[in-house]
Amino acid sequence: MKSGIRYKIFIGFFTLIAIFVFNAALSVYTLRESENIIKRNSEIIDPSLEGIKEFEKLVIRSKMYTTNWVYLRENEEDKQSLKQLHNVEYPTLKEKIKALMPYWEDRRQTVRMDSIFQKFEKLLILEKEIMQTLVSFDDYEDPIKKFTATGTIETQLIPASSVVLKELSVLSDAKRKEVAASKEKLLDSFDVLRWIIIGLGIALSVIGVVRATLTANSITRPLKYIQGIILRLGVGELPEESNRTFNNDEIGEMAKAVEQLVAGLRATSNFAENIGNGNLKASFTPLSDADVLGNSLLEMRSNLQKVAEDDKKRNWATEGVAKFSEILRQNNDNINKLSDEIVANLVKYLGANQGGLYIVNEDDTNDEPYLYLAGCYAWDKKKYIDQKIAYGEGLTGQSWQEKDTLFITDVPQDYISITSGLGDANPTSIIIVPLKINEQVYGVVEMASFNVFQDFEIEFVEKIGESIASTLSTAKVNERTTRLLEESQMMTEQMKAQEEEMRQNMEELQATQEEMERAQLSISRKEKLFDSTMVVLELDNSFSITSANEMADIMLGYRSRDLTGSALKELISDETSLSQLKSSLMLGQVWQGTTAIRSSKGGIVKVKLVAGSTTDEFESEHSYLVIMLRLDS
Repeated sequence: MKSGIRYKIFIGFFTLIAIFVFNAALSVYTLRESENIIKRNSEIIDPSLEGIKEFEKLVIRSKMYTTNWVYLRENEEDKQSLKQLHNVEYPTLKEKIKALMPYWEDRRQTVRMDSIFQKFEKLLILEKEIMQTLVSFDDYEDPIKKFTATGTIETQLIPASSVVLKELSVLSDAKRKEVAASKEKLLDSFDVLRWIIIGLGIALSVIGVVRATLTANSITRPLKYIQGIILRLGVGELPEESNRTFNNDEIGEMAKAVEQLVAGLRATSNFAENIGNGNLKASFTPLSDADVLGNSLLEMRSNLQKVAEDDKKRNWATEGVAKFSEILRQNNDNINKLSDEIVANLVKYLGANQGGLYIVNEDDTNDEPYLYLAGCYAWDKKKYIDQKIAYGEGLTGQSWQEKDTLFITDVPQDYISITSGLGDANPTSIIIVPLKINEQVYGVVEMASFNVFQDFEIEFVEKIGESIASTLSTAKVNERTTRLLEESQMMTEQMKAQEEEMRQNMEELQATQEEMERAQLSISRKEKLFDSTMVVLELDNSFSITSANEMADIMLGYRSRDLTGSALKELISDETSLSQLKSSLMLGQVWQGTTAIRSSKGGIVKVKLVAGSTTDEFESEHSYLVIMLRLDS
């Protein structure tokens, strides 16, 4: 009888152990399936969905930058962004998605993604054609090129972009459904685990009832206790601890084992329930190092905590980017106000204690570029407020020179201190981040804190640093444009004054010209009258006639060609008058008098004669003018 009970107890425990092992195996399998689902979500599905979303944004930005290329000729920033998108962003994104595609379960999605890549690359070819068509100022002024580029955008680029976005939206919806299906599968695995635990309780209760019937005498009390526990487990209830004592025999050991099992199941159930409710900080101690179920639950909680922490950091960074984008949008017309807003909000958002923003000054043509403190928050470095920081000077200048972030945890004692009403102390860590875009540094931001900056916080500052640099660049361009506009207006006013002065000078010149024309007309009339009443002869330095007017023919009968080359003495018959005339002329004097002239017919004509020199100071040879007025009729 005794050995029969021992045998039955042995069979009973063996059965319990078999069921427990089976339950543990199923539980481990279920947990591993859950872990695989979570791992696939975090490593394949979620990155794929994010990559597709980034692709959608990239298509939209590509269309926008290309449109700006055609319509906004001076927008060099968007042109550089479009080139960056073609040469860097798209190849990087494509490589990222291509690396995930082999792990996609639905091959149709892979085929669709390849089709989208092909269509988008055709779009890039269209965009490159537009970029190559409109390069110089003359290209933009060419109506045919401009019309062709505009037509390409409206008839090809925009419709094709819409098709790509639509297909990306379909693929994105499919990935979202995969995420939902994975979550549903994960919940189903937890339901399976719960039913395994319930099934174990039911199996234990059946075995307990059978064993209680077979050992109804000496083991009635412990078995009834065990029976009660198992019955309660059978309906899904976990009994409270009873602190009962049992005999040191096989039955007692079995009761103790059942009590320990109940306690373990209670702890496991509570832990699984907390995880299901999202309480990932619940404490749990496995039954032993070999507790497969308990250790698997702990590992699952660790994975869920990691995913939750990553989501928290990602959401924090996304909200921060949106917050600072709004700040940059509202204050991009005043660099000083913008700098104060950036530093104050960045210190608060990071939970830091101090901060300063330095801006590169390249407008001073007399000096090398330098940094100046444009905005600060609780800043104790008064020596830097009005001081210029040269290129490569100190930690701030070094960050500017190397275009790289500096993260310091061993802060020198005399570098900076954080001051409050109760005293001051050195910060625990400092980050110095260059504000750069396309490798062009526009400023440097420096943060100090009693806490150590985390990697994701540093990455966040570097990320918004690009947006800050872009806004600073735009603000500088706006200020420079305003200054140039004011200078242009001043120059316009000066030109108007000069134009008015020139107009007055032109009017005076025109009046002078009209007066000269009237004087010239008067002289011309006098010369005409003079030429029609008197004989005019021009002589060279040897007193030979070089020209004669028409009156020589009328008054003396000589034609002009007949007199040309003749000596004056051939006309003047009075030798005395001729000698006096030559002497006066050679002395530079004017001679006048009455003399006799030989006519072409051999007669003598009495004339009034006046002669003088016509040579000016610039002529080397002398010339003379002789005027005759006939005295007889």
